[in-house]
Amino acid sequence: MKKIAIYGKGGIGKSTVVSNMSASLAAEGLTVMQIGCDPKSDSTRTLMGGVRIPTVLETMRDKDEVSLDDIVLKSESGVYCVESGGPVPGVGCAGRGIITAFEKLEELEAYEVYQPDVIFYDVLGDVVCGGFAMPIRGGYADKVCIVTSGEMMSLYAATNISHAVKSFGKRGYATLGGLIYNAKGIENEDELVRKAAEEIDTRVIMKIPRDPMIQKAEELGKTVVEAFPDCEVSKIFGALAKKLLEEE
Repeated sequence: MKKIAIYGKGGIGKSTVVSNMSASLAAEGLTVMQIGCDPKSDSTRTLMGGVRIPTVLETMRDKDEVSLDDIVLKSESGVYCVESGGPVPGVGCAGRGIITAFEKLEELEAYEVYQPDVIFYDVLGDVVCGGFAMPIRGGYADKVCIVTSGEMMSLYAATNISHAVKSFGKRGYATLGGLIYNAKGIENEDELVRKAAEEIDTRVIMKIPRDPMIQKAEELGKTVVEAFPDCEVSKIFGALAKKLLEEE
């Protein structure tokens, strides 16, 4: 079982990247689980036809007994989708919510039941407090990849996340796999991302070009891999997923 955590600044396109990789690997016949670790709970939206699924925390608040069928939903493409969710707005800690969701999945033996070939954790990277760092430090993920563009705040977040990963890596936890470059089309962007990768001593795994087909697919409530499987950017998402899966 391969376990990969994808981090990055909010709004940088993590969920787009993760969902398209999930759909691509599921189309190849692999069993894939995607776990959204963001209070917005929108990681799996395009996999689920544009619909927001019930979160683990919502379900735990609403039901005395929670089953796997309540919190793990299978997409049309075959991806097992989970959203950790967050606390009631203004009450509680979102990071703690992630920890609670992970504990519930373990308690219900989700990984033993579904036996995924690959798990993707889609994690908000604006903060790296205990809860949001759970996939890194809890022994969940083997590898961490950071989605970034050449925008200053995106690169700043990538640097902070990389420091956290390397700090935990010294203790035998997840290692930093590199940067996934989600291009925004700003001036000198290739050079900015290349330089940032050098400064944090990592690599650029792959560049995802700005492509209107992604937006068209999301307007349909789908991943581009499902809506337009033969377009160039779908092939890039597929190549990225295979690369991450095949690497040690």
